Amino acid sequence: MVEMLSGAFEGFFTLESLLTLGMLVLLQAVLGFDNLLYIAIESNKVKDPAKAKAVRQWGIILAMVFRIVLLVLIVAAFGLLAKPLFSINLGKVFEGNFTLQALVTLFGGAFIIYTAVKEISHKLGDDHASYSEVSSKGISFTKAIILIVMMNLVFSFDSILSAMAIANETTIVDGVKTVEYQLGIMAVAIIGSGIAMLLLADTVTSFIKKNRMYEVMGLFILFLVGVLLVTEGAHLAHMKIAGFEILAMSKSSFYLVIFVLVVTDIISIKYQKRLWAKKEALIRGNMDKH
Repeated sequence: MVEMLSGAFEGFFTLESLLTLGMLVLLQAVLGFDNLLYIAIESNKVKDPAKAKAVRQWGIILAMVFRIVLLVLIVAAFGLLAKPLFSINLGKVFEGNFTLQALVTLFGGAFIIYTAVKEISHKLGDDHASYSEVSSKGISFTKAIILIVMMNLVFSFDSILSAMAIANETTIVDGVKTVEYQLGIMAVAIIGSGIAMLLLADTVTSFIKKNRMYEVMGLFILFLVGVLLVTEGAHLAHMKIAGFEILAMSKSSFYLVIFVLVVTDIISIKYQKRLWAKKEALIRGNMDKH
């Protein structure tokens, strides 16, 4: 691992490496949006504003450090990720060939879905009294940081594998194909995205706090991220249910659904505000008549 880190920045300042770095920064920015959204939502649960800001800062810094460590581990043990661990074959009912990569992606996605559904049910459920009590107390500083770091690692797994698909150099010597991953470039991209998240975290959090109606939309985006990861993990495991193979949700379909969701939600909220304004004007007009 030491040798890997020492040679990670060789040839870093070539044009090809800088172009790769630019693509990776863009990739980390796109994939990091849902992570930033989760950080904003989770830090809002810490009632002390100063502690909430510290949660965002330390959560992002620790997550960035752990992401680099995870990057080194994944690059070092990439072959083990794709190595078959076990298979399940229940005929036409269920079958799958599971690897470590498939399991991490599946359970990570399931955890994100569970978190999103739990928060949405809290906000839209009938038990308002118990939720208000929990909401008023908030969560502790330590718990918020642990949740942020854990969720960041789940998001990191998919983004690191995507980065590895971009930042690699393939060489063929005597007919033998070898792939070397540009660890230094990926590490710089992670640090760059972490710095951007530190700069934007307060702005995103403030926006969500002032516009609480968008928080549910953010949770639905997290839910879709979980669905994306679950389908990707199921596809990696070649999972079949009732004879039908589960296909991975394409990134283009994912971003299209997110775009439609955001646009629909914005239009719906603006329409509701217009209805409320008309109703308020009507009530005031009736009061003036009396």
